[in-house]
Amino acid sequence: MFRKLYWVTESVDAKGLSHVVGVYTSIPDLIRHGLSTNDRNSRLRLTLTKLDSDRTPFGTWCEPHFEGLDDKLQEFVVTEEFLPEQCEMLVDALKRRPAIAA
Repeated sequence: MFRKLYWVTESVDAKGLSHVVGVYTSIPDLIRHGLSTNDRNSRLRLTLTKLDSDRTPFGTWCEPHFEGLDDKLQEFVVTEEFLPEQCEMLVDALKRRPAIAA
């Protein structure tokens, strides 16, 4: 299946400087590979964006709370771009992340 939505993971340091850590085409890959950053002195930032688009991303969420992510995901469940179970897995995985030091 050709994916049109991409998850971008970034590491954001205490000064607000960031760098892209990875790009993932599915929630399972994001959970499996994109949430395992070892640098606990920086925050994880997630961005959901459309491939080959000059429009703003659908959303950007940052540690520690990822405010609004769960609600936004429901929009993509309605359009069947994401499965409800995958969205629940992502929200649960983010809640289980260790507390950041930054």
